[in-house]
Amino acid sequence: MSLYAVKNNEGKYWDFEDPGFWKEAFCSKLYTLSENEAQDVAHDYGGHVVELLEAPAKVVVSEEEAEMLEGAKKQHNPAWYIGINVDGRPGTEDRLMRAYVNGWTVEKPKRFNVKVPKKWSGDDKHYWTKEQDGALTWAYLINNDYMIPAQQFTAAEIEHYGLGDCEKVVVTDSAKTTEEEDYD
Repeated sequence: MSLYAVKNNEGKYWDFEDPGFWKEAFCSKLYTLSENEAQDVAHDYGGHVVELLEAPAKVVVSEEEAEMLEGAKKQHNPAWYIGINVDGRPGTEDRLMRAYVNGWTVEKPKRFNVKVPKKWSGDDKHYWTKEQDGALTWAYLINNDYMIPAQQFTAAEIEHYGLGDCEKVVVTDSAKTTEEEDYD
C-alpha cells in the first residue's frame, strides 16, 4: 500500500483536510491512500501525483500480543515494555517492535465444527454446538454443508470442553468446511 500526495510546480502540497496548496509544514493532511483521489485533485487543481512511500504491511499478532502492544502504548518507554514482556522465542521482540511501529492486526483463531461419534448420537450428522449459557448440546448439520459461526469452536474451546477426541471439521471460510484430523 502506498501513500500519495499532490505537489504543484511551486513545491507546495495539496492539503486533503484543508483543501488548497500549502507549504509542507502547514499541511494538516499531506497524503491520501487513494491514488485515484490524488489523480482527481491533480486533474482538478493542478500539480502532479507523488508517491510518498510504500506503507509497510501490518504485523499479524495474537490476542495476547495485541493486549501487550496496547499496554506498550501507555508506557514512557514502549521498547523496554515490549522487551520485558516477550516470551523469549527468537525473533519475537523484533516482530513485536515492528508491529508497534507499523501497526498490527489480530490473527483470527482457526475455528472448528466438532463431530459427535456415532456411538454418542447414533447418527454421524450430529455436531456439538454452544448454547447461550455456555453449555454444550448437539445440533444437526445445517444443509449437510456448514454450521453458523456462533456454533464453531476454537482449539482452546475444544480443549476446555474436553472434545479433543472427537472428529473436527475446520471452517475454511464463512460457508464451507473441510475435513481435518488435528487442530494444533
